[in-house]
Amino acid sequence: GPPRRHRTRARPARRLGGRAAAWHMIRAAVGAARRPLVARALSSAPSLKLGSEAQGSNVKYFKVYRWDPEAEGQKPYTATYAVDMDNCGPMVLDALIKMKEQDPTLTFRRSCREGICGSCAMSISGRNQLACLTPVSAGAEPMAIYPLPHMYVVKDLVTDLSNFYEQYRSIQPWLQQSRGRAPADGTENLQTREDRKKLDGMYECILCACCSTACPSYWWNADKYLGPAVLMQAYRWIEDSRDEKTRERLEYLDDAFKLYRCHSIMNCSNTCPKGLNPGKAVASIKKKVAEVLH
Repeated sequence: GPPRRHRTRARPARRLGGRAAAWHMIRAAVGAARRPLVARALSSAPSLKLGSEAQGSNVKYFKVYRWDPEAEGQKPYTATYAVDMDNCGPMVLDALIKMKEQDPTLTFRRSCREGICGSCAMSISGRNQLACLTPVSAGAEPMAIYPLPHMYVVKDLVTDLSNFYEQYRSIQPWLQQSRGRAPADGTENLQTREDRKKLDGMYECILCACCSTACPSYWWNADKYLGPAVLMQAYRWIEDSRDEKTRERLEYLDDAFKLYRCHSIMNCSNTCPKGLNPGKAVASIKKKVAEVLH
């Protein structure tokens, strides 16, 4: 999709430089926190949202991307939230849950809270990460939280992953065998320990899309290039000794856009929250294509 535009709307009461403006906002927020809150600001207003729990001595500020497509005429903006970390868990997801208690209209995905489901993938302080595995940073500098980059935004921190999952479906990510090969009695499909070990570093992928959305080639060719996450899953089945469709899988990937848009920038391996190496898997597919097909 097209690059997401981030715009911050603010009152033009005083013209201040970047750092001076930030301190002005913080001073104004502290002053507001000392006064009793009469009503919570509307979610569409780009104002500082402070709850009564955010008045302690250990307050952390977060700048969060907001956009509601159902709000007529609204453009994306960043809203600043304050969270008392003495009454909050250590992870960014814990802070987001506290923010949602202040403002129920704030929207984001979450599920397992253990780095397994991949639901809470987002851009945190300029890096694609899982909110449940990312600790809240120390210091007074606000943390910036945005949706995954270069994706269509459904609302706030929720992105549309339809294309991503459709690409995953296209590689047929399941074991394919002839009827004569599969055990007739329904027992396990056995493989040697050596063959099983080849799958390590690939089967652990949770399809959070952090790597694909960190890839510049995927930003500009998401409609044609499969991206590192999907390609690594494709290689997981290519390397599986029990699968009998290796050649067909390679023929499907042998394409100028599906595979060869990868230029080995390695953003994917650098950002993977599970510590996997999608860049190596993509390079292995290219090598396998050269050995088997050409």
